[in-house]
Amino acid sequence: MLDGFKKFILRGNVVDMSVGVVVGAAFGAVVTEMTKAFLTPLIALVVGKPDYSNLKFSIQGTVFPIGDFINACISFFLIAAAVYFFVVLPVNLLLARMHKAEKPADPTTKTCPECLSEIPLQARRCSHCTQPLAGRAA
Repeated sequence: MLDGFKKFILRGNVVDMSVGVVVGAAFGAVVTEMTKAFLTPLIALVVGKPDYSNLKFSIQGTVFPIGDFINACISFFLIAAAVYFFVVLPVNLLLARMHKAEKPADPTTKTCPECLSEIPLQARRCSHCTQPLAGRAA
């Protein structure tokens, strides 16, 4: 039982995903702190209002910290943009370049002019309708 678990853990995909999750969590923390330390005060300067990260309202004694939610939304947007522009877009461009270089395979069949069925290129007569074909192969 433990042997199967050991094989599962040591597979490349599991280790790669683990590293990705750890690095992603660390990146998320960095972006969240950057949002709190730099972007929130910068937006407050542009808008002309005090630091909105402390914005809150209360209903019947329950406090809703809306400023923290705004910071979380900004952090999410920055993380999503970073993942898109630094991971997704380059990988898509690389895949497009790889597929563009692939040459399509030479055709091995042609279409019969009478019945429109697929027949081998070297055929002199259609196997479906027995029509003789022009441009016989030598």
